[in-house]
Amino acid sequence: MVIEKNISLKPFNTFGIDVKAQFLANIDSISALDEIYRRAEFIPLPKFILGSGSNILFTKSQRKLILKIDIKGISQVAEKGNDVWIRVGAGEIWHQMVLWCIDHDLGGVENLSLIPGTIGAAPIQNIGAYGVELSDVFDSLEAFEIKSGKILRFNKSQCQFGYRESVFKGIYSGQFIITSVTLKLTKKPKLNIAYGAIQATLDSMGKELNIRNVSDAVIHIRQTKLPDPGQLGNAGSFFKNPIIELPLYEALKEIYHELPSFPVDDVSIKIPAAWLIAQCGWKGKKFDRIGVHEHQPLVLVNFGGGTGQEILKLSEKIQSSIQKKFGIDLIREVQVF
Repeated sequence: MVIEKNISLKPFNTFGIDVKAQFLANIDSISALDEIYRRAEFIPLPKFILGSGSNILFTKSQRKLILKIDIKGISQVAEKGNDVWIRVGAGEIWHQMVLWCIDHDLGGVENLSLIPGTIGAAPIQNIGAYGVELSDVFDSLEAFEIKSGKILRFNKSQCQFGYRESVFKGIYSGQFIITSVTLKLTKKPKLNIAYGAIQATLDSMGKELNIRNVSDAVIHIRQTKLPDPGQLGNAGSFFKNPIIELPLYEALKEIYHELPSFPVDDVSIKIPAAWLIAQCGWKGKKFDRIGVHEHQPLVLVNFGGGTGQEILKLSEKIQSSIQKKFGIDLIREVQVF
């Protein structure tokens, strides 16, 4: 196994932050994982699990062994009636898997088109967009238990999915490395076009309703709203959409009549973080090498040469202004290291 030393992580994170890793190993199999954790010379090294680096902000060099997960493979493992189960290696790119499903006429993930990241990272934060979450199509996953070296299986209930949450961000954080994910898809999907501008985009494109066209509409919307990390350093949505209790929502609605909202349940309301950020005047703000995206204020950007510390400080200023104006705590979606 080749382990690179003192390597720049700039190509391995979508913010394009140029920090160094003490060591980096490409992990393309479970046996490679086992070797890393069992060989005596590797045991003392602190380790860091890396997928595509699309949800990470590096604020300093990493004196660790970076494990770049690159376990590949997509295969159908079961079929019953209209339902089809596929197993996907943790290193596969999420969007490429979505396109594979569409090419095989399997529905369920089309609304999740163009979400950055790898398959292995998707369950950790229960990725979601346009009315669909990973948990809606999730069947199970397999993960390498660091302590024992065993491969364990987790079903949906064991993952304890929530809004951008799972057990792997909670009590099992740092204890497992996801190696594969099994999804339950369908040959006859019920298309979800009620969220956002999907229906309007389909109408404007003059396309019929099917999984490929829904995917194309989502791709069009995302490309219109979100910058391409290949052109402008970013990690997509930097903050979660806050969920607030009904009394606070009603009090804010009295002041801000145009306050957008989405009901979560009888007592909770989700507020778009982008709207809150824009109301505080951050949209399109540029601070030398970093800033807030001009079209989507939920996205913080690195114009080139910016540091993780600069972006982190900007995010903290945004959080402080939201709390002061609205009494709402914004939670980071991006993980900071």
